[in-house]
Amino acid sequence: MPKRLGFLGPPGTYGEEAALRYDPSATRLPFPSNSAVADAVQTGMADEGMLPIENSLEGSVNEIVDWLIHDSTHFIRQELVIPIEHYLVVKPGTHAMDVKLVYSHPQALGQSRKFLQKLFPNVQLIASLSTVAAVTEMLESKQPAAAIAPRRATELYTVEVLAKGIQDNSNNVTRFVVLARQDHPATGNDKTSICFSFADDSPGQLYKAVGVFSLRGINLVKIESRPAKDVLGRYIFLVDLEGHRTDPKVRQALDELQQFTSILKIFGSYPKFRA
Repeated sequence: MPKRLGFLGPPGTYGEEAALRYDPSATRLPFPSNSAVADAVQTGMADEGMLPIENSLEGSVNEIVDWLIHDSTHFIRQELVIPIEHYLVVKPGTHAMDVKLVYSHPQALGQSRKFLQKLFPNVQLIASLSTVAAVTEMLESKQPAAAIAPRRATELYTVEVLAKGIQDNSNNVTRFVVLARQDHPATGNDKTSICFSFADDSPGQLYKAVGVFSLRGINLVKIESRPAKDVLGRYIFLVDLEGHRTDPKVRQALDELQQFTSILKIFGSYPKFRA
């Protein structure tokens, strides 16, 4: 029976592109939001879910990061990095000078900020649930409108391309993760994602936490913080580190970290992405 793989729909999104690259044989299930994809995996409606977690221009996708911290009981099993190229599309026959509204997902609007400020400084920007939902809203708009969408959407809908490659940085990529019931067995070229927090705020805590990895020669490839959402000034730290949670050095470091943190959650271990 084919794997049921959830993604942010409708068909044509970057999420679907990531799903196709990850497992073209899977039964792809579109959902109206990334949180719905996560909930579908959590409740068993989907076997796995494709979720964007980080963009090279806009940083972490906080909705997904917060869900992993506070709600998820599942694990990251894979990661993929997808190049992002945004297209500006309109109804056939619409002229650029007539455009009053631009629809797209907030991430795509943010990633195309410079282009929009220079060429469409007076248009109204409207957030959509996805870059493809933006195309539908643009086509249904009673005012002249445009949408920022992926290339694949230009193949699925009757639209005219006004411009392509409008993202502010040509190195724009999005990192996706696959959410599943279990993480990935060790491959020898792995990454582990965790979060942790402290019960009290005192000098040297983060230094001590980072030290459990440094002393064992474990490289930290990413570290950031998010508000704990319970007390002002309290934060949860998120770390991506090289190695699998079952590796002896990594396991020892996590065991030591557990001793002086109030929260330690392992999001999963998975193979490092190879382009």
